[in-house]
Amino acid sequence: MGVSPRELGASVGEHTDLLAEPIPGVDEALAAVDAFDRALVGGLLRPRPTQAAELTELAQAVAGTPLASRVAEAAEKAAAGAAGEDHFVALAAARTALLGSVHDALVTRVEEATGRPRGEETAPTFVEQQAANLLAAARSWLSDLARTGWQAIDHDVVSGSAQVVSAMLPDPSLRRLATLLDGFAAELAASCPGAALERIPVRRWADLWSRAMLLTLPGAADAPAVGTATGRLLPLGVDVHEHATAAQAQVHAVFEPADGAPPRLVRAGVAVPKPDTVVGAGVWQLLRTHMSLLAAAGEGRSMDIADMPITAEGDLIWSDEHARPGEPTDAFAAARVALPTAAASATAPLDRHPARIAVPVFLEGYTVHKSEQKHAAPDGQQADAVLTFTVAGRPLAVDTDRIPTAGPLTPEAVAASSACIGLLRWDAGTFGVQPLAVETTVRKKAVVIHAGGWAGGTTDKAGAKAEKAAADAVVVLRERAGRLLRK
Repeated sequence: MGVSPRELGASVGEHTDLLAEPIPGVDEALAAVDAFDRALVGGLLRPRPTQAAELTELAQAVAGTPLASRVAEAAEKAAAGAAGEDHFVALAAARTALLGSVHDALVTRVEEATGRPRGEETAPTFVEQQAANLLAAARSWLSDLARTGWQAIDHDVVSGSAQVVSAMLPDPSLRRLATLLDGFAAELAASCPGAALERIPVRRWADLWSRAMLLTLPGAADAPAVGTATGRLLPLGVDVHEHATAAQAQVHAVFEPADGAPPRLVRAGVAVPKPDTVVGAGVWQLLRTHMSLLAAAGEGRSMDIADMPITAEGDLIWSDEHARPGEPTDAFAAARVALPTAAASATAPLDRHPARIAVPVFLEGYTVHKSEQKHAAPDGQQADAVLTFTVAGRPLAVDTDRIPTAGPLTPEAVAASSACIGLLRWDAGTFGVQPLAVETTVRKKAVVIHAGGWAGGTTDKAGAKAEKAAADAVVVLRERAGRLLRK
């Protein structure tokens, strides 16, 4: 039974205990997923008896579903070393369905803890894909990977994706799959030979493999249905992801429709390629020019949007032509007043994975506990501070590792905070919160610190220095690129 919404904030508050309680069926579903993932490690060309048992465990986990007969046949064929592409697709579908069920159970528990409504789901529409030969080629390569297994991968096997990716990239409808295959192949290539690996990222590679396999099905990679949104955006915080060659910023916000419809949670993101020399605050120079919402979030301002494209999953397809800066706004005021009644959007079937859970929440009235966690380092044992919020007597882990270096928010500021806007996530069997912004006290003065506080520019010495260094690096790289093109 659900929990009624609170009057103040979308805080898990006194219902933190719900996040700590076990959810029936989750452990069993994950155990079946883990069993299949172990079977992929050794490869399914000549499966051992233990692998056959692991495949059977996956089939038994979906025995009461519409997938039952197909997965049972696929597990039997795979255990005999005779699986074809259709059988591997069935196994990938079973694994994805199990993780999807875990995702749905976790999201339901979050809804019970926050009392927040969920938006209505819309049935996906599928359009027959073109380039069926390319999809079949991708499926063939992924099947070869499954037969080979992670322990036996080598450059010959991995390089089989190169021609498929090159042929897919020019086609916009296939670019999503092409990008996934390209990144997956690059990760595998960097790990060759598999026999020399000390540690195999079993869950991650199985995630990438099964997702790619399902995206080869006709219609699976189609662009989601798009509507339009007109109204006011109240930014809550910015989540930043930084990679050696790419950076992404995603703004989480409450959208208040102009027609008076109930508010809903939305996201707007931008991703850009970057040189590996641009790090930290320097990434804002690359990001903010592509989305005015970043500047608004950094400056504490709302945005008025008109006919902005939006997917059924709540992702705004951002275009500055459909937006203009609005009135100054306080993210914590929005979190206290607007967030509790904002409905969450439905999640697309292929995106239903526990790792994708990132639910905006507001927390206050907690106490902070700091402990040390020792780990091995080249120069000996080192200790990292581990933070925990105690909310209504219940601990909630704080994921400070996700706090970006591209902003003023620090673990120290979180430890001294009295209120927090964050993303509720689930990892390693427990719920935790990723801070996006905190209310804290600095030199006896109440202040608000955002992870995306430098998105619109900064006068902070450290941030300004990093931005200048990034600008200098970009100028140098452009000059070098220009010289190469002139040769």
